[in-house]
Amino acid sequence: MRRLSVFNLVSLDGYFAGAGGDISWHNVDAEFQELAEAASNSGHTLLFGRKTYEVMAGYWPTPEAIKNDPVVAGGMNRSEKIVFSRTLDGVTWNNTRLVKGDMIAEVRNLKEGTGAGLTVLGSGSIVAQLAQEGLVDEYQILLNPVALGRGRTMFDGITRPLELILTKTRVFGNGNVLLTYVPKK
Repeated sequence: MRRLSVFNLVSLDGYFAGAGGDISWHNVDAEFQELAEAASNSGHTLLFGRKTYEVMAGYWPTPEAIKNDPVVAGGMNRSEKIVFSRTLDGVTWNNTRLVKGDMIAEVRNLKEGTGAGLTVLGSGSIVAQLAQEGLVDEYQILLNPVALGRGRTMFDGITRPLELILTKTRVFGNGNVLLTYVPKK
């Protein structure tokens, strides 16, 4: 059985994206870079919603990304990617498949398969839906020391509380804190 993890950068006030989808506040450094290089080359299948897919596909395959960050760009471009969207007509990023149908059923089928894990990056509405269905096995939240005042949370729309257990922490030199949680069973 494949495990599903979520990885998101989050502000102190709980937003994974600021107003208008702004992510310029993401506080990344060399320690984050090591984490990103390992994660992007993990062999995991990456799951995206439309908005996150458009941001990622607009950057990682570009010559600029390949020049500035060849390790992460290589991993992102090689990874199998699945985009869940009812509005996209197609996808252009290599190794990407568009799913327009039942996301929950598709993720259940993916989890029952074999192979490396599944990782959701960004994609707040997808995180909330998958969390509500009990399909997320682990949440990795990189807390950035910034307050935004408004934006989008990755749990917007859940209808009942999600009880989580903290399993790991890692403090970065720049003030970021990586918090790893699993659902309370």
